Order: sequence, then C-alpha cells, then structure tokens
Amino acid sequence: MSSLFAWPIILTILVSVIAWRVAGVQAFMLTAILIIFEISLSFDNAIVNATVLVKMNQFWQKMFLSIGIVIAVFGVRLVLPVLIVSLTTQLGINKVVDIALNHPDRYSTLLQTTHPAVAAFGGAFLLMIFLTFAFQDKEVMWLRPLEKLLTKAGKLDQLPTFTTLLVLLGVSQTLSDQHKTTVMIAGILGLATFLAINIFNHLLTKNQASNHRSSNLSLFIYLELIDLSFSLDGVIGAFAISNNIFIIATGLGVGAIWIRSLTLHLVRQKALQKYIYIEHGAHYAIGALAILLLMSIEHSLPEIITGLVGISFIAAAFISSLLHNKRSPALE
Repeated sequence: MSSLFAWPIILTILVSVIAWRVAGVQAFMLTAILIIFEISLSFDNAIVNATVLVKMNQFWQKMFLSIGIVIAVFGVRLVLPVLIVSLTTQLGINKVVDIALNHPDRYSTLLQTTHPAVAAFGGAFLLMIFLTFAFQDKEVMWLRPLEKLLTKAGKLDQLPTFTTLLVLLGVSQTLSDQHKTTVMIAGILGLATFLAINIFNHLLTKNQASNHRSSNLSLFIYLELIDLSFSLDGVIGAFAISNNIFIIATGLGVGAIWIRSLTLHLVRQKALQKYIYIEHGAHYAIGALAILLLMSIEHSLPEIITGLVGISFIAAAFISSLLHNKRSPALE
C-alpha cells in the first residue's frame, strides 16, 4: 500500500509548496480544496475503475498509473475542455487558449455553455454501462427482487440501447429548442462510443479463449472513457472554486492520481472478491450519476449531491457485503 500512495503523497506536498511559493496562500488553499473536491466526488469512480482494472494484467495496470495519468491530468482536465469549447463555439483553438489564459471569467462562461453536450454524452455513456450490467445474467444478486426482474427483461436483445435512446428522447423533449438538437447529438455520440468499444472488444477477442475477456488495450480505452465521463462535468464545476485553469488542472490532476492509486490498491487487496456486492453498488452509482447528469442539463444540481448519491450506493453495498460475510464466514 505504501508504494502505491507514495507518489500521490509526494506530488501533493510538491504542488502545495510550489503553489504557496509561486502564487501565495490563496493559490495553496485553492489547490488543496480542489484536490479534496476531486477525491470526494470521484471515490465511486475508483470502485468502478477497480471492476475493470481487475481484469487487466500487471503491465496494463502500470499503464493505467503512468500513461493513463498523463491522459487524465493533461488530456481530460486541461486540453479536452479547450477542444470542446473550440468545437461548440467555433472559435479557433489558439483563440480559446488566449481566452483561457488572459480572460478566465469569459472562458468559464464559455465552458458553462458546453454543459448540455458534456452532460448528454457522459450521461448516455454511463447509462449504457449501468443498463448493460443491470440486464445481464448474474451469479451474485444484491437487490434480488429488482435484479431478477431486470435479468428477465435483459433477455430482450438491445434493450440497453433502446432504453438509453428513449431516455435521451424524453430528456430532449423537456428542453428548449436551443438545446434539443445538441443533447440528442451528444447523447447519441455517447451511446455510439460505448457500442464502438464493444465492437472493438469483439474484434480483438474473437480468437481468444472461451471466456471472451476483453483485451487489455480495449479495457484501457474503456477506463479512460469512464474517467472522461465522470470528470468533465467536475472540471466545469471546479470553476466555481477557481477560474485559473492551471490551478484547476493541478488540483484536479493530483486528486485524480490519488483516485487511481486507490483503484489499484482495491485491486491488489482483492476488495471486489472480499466484498461481493461492491461491484453492484458501483454500477448503481453509475446509473444514478447518469440520471443526475441528464437532469443537470435543465436543472442546476450541486456537485455534493452527485458525490453523496454515489458514495451512498457504495456504502450500502459494502455494509451488505460485511453482513453477508458475517453470515457466511467460510466465504469471507
């Protein structure tokens, strides 16, 4: 455990000292707040990531903590928001970078305008993850009456895709004409991205052994897309704390490193095997986050609600797992 958390500890101390020395006490405080903000809101992300990372070999687990960190910190939390603003506003990338550096308040406003598209894409992608899990056959059931019903319904082909399209259509009908088209296009792109990853998995695994596990490469891509779906809305929300893109990227980036180290710790400690309902809780948290993201297109929702809902599902699953282990000590 100590080796996994050594880098997050060192980086937290290092960036805190640099922020203090370069930009003063305020920058130090904002960086610390953003680190805590990212960790608290992304704890459920760590559990979700662990359910995927456990299927990967040690080389790709290390890639998750190295190349994956670079993508998460610089790609998702610094570069991607600039690209999204450029695409949605039709401003050149150089112009958006200039606005971000020299007019942070305007950049924050422009980034807020991308929220419907970001929420629709992330909401659809995460909803597909949840529904695919909810409708599939399971050896272990947590909320048995509900999960037995969902499993029976899941015998209908393409039900997750059909349900997601219905949800997107329903959400779009509640929106103004200005956002309807944007939300439908972004939502369909999110759904299509999920389906494309599944097709990619199938192409890479069709010649593998009968267990049909996805290749490590496709799982790595899948993990990065999950992180993107979880994190982009948080990047937008972080502008309520600071409008300095470097402080935001640094604080959220260090928080992301903590979360990734926690993910690998959960895998190494075999937490998913010890606590059998954790995976269920994580997927229910994903489903709740997907719905909250889609609701946030029209209604302003505090970030704390998103974090608490996800953690509540995981906490309930953890407690249920402890009770199960107590009743069945031989399985603990």
